[in-house]
Amino acid sequence: MAEQFDMFLEQISRDHVVPRSASKSAEPDKHAIPVSDEEMVRYLSQTGRYRILTKLMPRPISPFPRPGYPLKGIILDTETTGLNARKDEIIEIGVIAFTFDAAGSIGDVTGIYGGLQQPSVSIPPEITRLTGITDDMVAGQTIDMAALGALIEPADLVIAHNAGFDRPFCEAFSHLFSGKAWACSNSEIDWASRGYEGTKLGYLIGQAGYFHDGHRAVDDCFALLEVLAREVEGSVSTAFAELYDASQRSRVRIFAENSPFDMKDHLKARGYRWSDGSDGRPKSWWIEVGEEALNDELRYLKGEIYRYPDADPLIKRLTAFERFRA
Repeated sequence: MAEQFDMFLEQISRDHVVPRSASKSAEPDKHAIPVSDEEMVRYLSQTGRYRILTKLMPRPISPFPRPGYPLKGIILDTETTGLNARKDEIIEIGVIAFTFDAAGSIGDVTGIYGGLQQPSVSIPPEITRLTGITDDMVAGQTIDMAALGALIEPADLVIAHNAGFDRPFCEAFSHLFSGKAWACSNSEIDWASRGYEGTKLGYLIGQAGYFHDGHRAVDDCFALLEVLAREVEGSVSTAFAELYDASQRSRVRIFAENSPFDMKDHLKARGYRWSDGSDGRPKSWWIEVGEEALNDELRYLKGEIYRYPDADPLIKRLTAFERFRA
């Protein structure tokens, strides 16, 4: 770049720096040395007084994906008219298709789709404030199901940063998403162990050293891809490798049906959530744990909650094909 940044170069003599008190009409220092972006970043970082964020640049689509990455992944994000998948609607969907291998190494981006859809009702003002999507933007717009299907149908794994939100909306929207394995990059990665202090995408991308145009679906997909692929010093694997490994293991949902009412605070403190039965689950407190934690959790329920050694709580095993459904 052609701008003058001689103040950042310690090797330049002080005599070559134009003093602050110089006249505004003074000529630029002819001895100043043009400095590249990389040099400026390196200098500022070395001072220890600055944190540099780089604008995230989307990865290009590879016309000839590299061999050795036989699996197909999808990163998906939706924008909707509300939070209830039973009555609210998708107004935007963004998808990035990429290749990966069984070790969790990411290969190439192989496809991108982003589309808007006009809902049957006006977009609520709070949704417009959050997403920037207006009624005028979606007027007459429909999502291209053929283009979307070309990416979704061959996918081995669909990833969303809040799969418990996106999956119910997607399955209500199209049968394309039925029968797919899903993974949640928010809940199935131990971000804290990787040095992150939060799990929201905007925070993750900032801590990773990037900034991006958030709350548009494709932009958020690219942001998540970079965070998942990032190699962090001290970590033995990428976040994506951890996520893929988690998606390969089944989990167990335990329902504490007919548990004593006076035990509800104990269950809540342990991480149990209440289901009122309207979502198809039993009306009870429930928790989801890994297979390795099942026996400990059953011992807790029998000994501390039911206080009956022959109690037999309902359990349901879930793979990535069942998890995060409504």
